[in-house]
Amino acid sequence: MAKDFVEELKWRGMLAQIMPGTEELLQKERVSAYLGTDPTADSLHIGHLCGIMMLRHLQACGHQPFLLLGGATGMIGDPSGKSQERNLLNADTLYHNQECIKKQVSKFLDFDSNEPNRAELVNNYDWMKDYSFLDFVRDVGKHITVNYMMAKESVQKRLNGEARDGLSFTEFTYQLLQGYDFLWLYQHKGVKLQMGGNDQWGNMTTGTELIRRTLGIEAQAYCLTCPLITKADGKKFGKTESGNVWLDRNRTTPYAFYQFWLNVSDVDAEKYIKIFTSLERPEIDALIATHRQDPGQRILQKKLAEEVTTMVHSKEDLQMAIAASRILFGKSTKDDLAQLDENTLLDVFKGVPHYELSKDNLGGTAVELLNKEGMAIFQSKGDMRKLVKGGGVSLNKEKLQAFDRPITSEDLIDGKYLLVQRGKKNYFLITVK
Repeated sequence: MAKDFVEELKWRGMLAQIMPGTEELLQKERVSAYLGTDPTADSLHIGHLCGIMMLRHLQACGHQPFLLLGGATGMIGDPSGKSQERNLLNADTLYHNQECIKKQVSKFLDFDSNEPNRAELVNNYDWMKDYSFLDFVRDVGKHITVNYMMAKESVQKRLNGEARDGLSFTEFTYQLLQGYDFLWLYQHKGVKLQMGGNDQWGNMTTGTELIRRTLGIEAQAYCLTCPLITKADGKKFGKTESGNVWLDRNRTTPYAFYQFWLNVSDVDAEKYIKIFTSLERPEIDALIATHRQDPGQRILQKKLAEEVTTMVHSKEDLQMAIAASRILFGKSTKDDLAQLDENTLLDVFKGVPHYELSKDNLGGTAVELLNKEGMAIFQSKGDMRKLVKGGGVSLNKEKLQAFDRPITSEDLIDGKYLLVQRGKKNYFLITVK
């Protein structure tokens, strides 16, 4: 028997608002539901993950998910939660972004099977690109009053001084366009439910109102929202000092991605493991109980990091991220170091001192090369000799047996790096050019 979708969202802490009648509809039939995202970048970030997980749970409960990419609305910008109008994108950029996003979301949803509830990806540019302005205001604009649109909280906030430049007409029409998306999907795809973040409630209810006014009272459409995810300290979820945590490995390496989840607080880990994994309730309850007995083991954070990294990237990427973590924080070998790609290597050692060395120096002894002018790895050559004798110096995670051993191109990681370790915790990365 399929699980109850609304109950699933409730216990996971993923339900904020829901229109009356939605739960009954979901219990009565297989429902097609959609969630929209604007393809303003060629990757989603973890701020999008809650919505994608809603679609994943929806499909797991036997219903049909639609991911709507806002190729048309992405050219305009949505006032919800923004204090400034966003930059507008051209068609080529939007198409590129769409293809990248579809590839990412395919890891979460089944698009390819023959199941009746297989996922579909749609782009509102496809039905908006040939729709003239005159036709739109005649067909859609006449059904929704300005008074109705002005009453929306997102509009009110922008008009009441939260934005420097007020609200453009372009943005004001956004809720009509989003409303029309729902109407189009209702008529052409049988979609009866829209889902999204809680900041979208105003735009979403415009859609249900447009359907009712256009097609009559018997046309029933519904919406539900998930809460906006925050951290325990109230700060925005998914942001780090260096910016967003992206799903694209070229923007955020799997190692950095893994580390983000590994480092969340205990309170957040209890919340996030319900939202961002597909683990079942008994397993999550057991993990939370075990974690509370000994929080220092960070069992929840480890499980969370493993699940999300595997889901977004792969098992191999997870293993590499764990190996990378061991390099800095535990016992590791030269083999662990060798399996890292260049981006991960640089990510792991981002905070350590970096030096450059000319290739011409290769072939020289360790004591000469590692004490070049400008390097501050050792106090002196004598200091280095003493440390090497006591087993306190490693090159590429292997103990340096002799201070006068030659360093050659064979020693280079990825053909251009040397990793020097003094003592247990002091690392230095040398780029050989």
